[in-house]
Amino acid sequence: MTFKEYITSFFSGLRSLLVGMGTTIKVFFRRKTTEQYPENRATLKISDRFRGELVMIHNDKNEHRCVACGICQMNCPNGTINVVTKQVTYEETGKARKVLDRYEYDLGSCLFCQLCVRTCPHDAIKFINTYEHAVFTRGKLREQLNHEGSTLAKK
Repeated sequence: MTFKEYITSFFSGLRSLLVGMGTTIKVFFRRKTTEQYPENRATLKISDRFRGELVMIHNDKNEHRCVACGICQMNCPNGTINVVTKQVTYEETGKARKVLDRYEYDLGSCLFCQLCVRTCPHDAIKFINTYEHAVFTRGKLREQLNHEGSTLAKK
């Protein structure tokens, strides 16, 4: 390396350092936009479009609209949803029918892509904008979305 190349390289590096320091100084004196999260829960505004958690819609009679078709489970890209069904035989008609037993959802592996909500033909599930899901074990993120004792809503 010649002396001329050394000096050129030195001043090029010095210029790069000064450009970086200038950017740092500008950002340092900018107005801060950091949210003080735990302290500002009362004033925190969450967007209505934020997808925080999948829920199954129940009415006041503890009835849901899920017919256990499994379309949401088929469209989930990573197996977050598991629809467990059981066969029920009606005594008056003698016909067997598939009904929802458990609707299992794993929040920890959900991509929040909303493919399940968009493909549900009965609008039985939706995303709500809850945001506090910190837990110590991943097992606590597995939920059963249908309430205990809930039944299919009459049309």
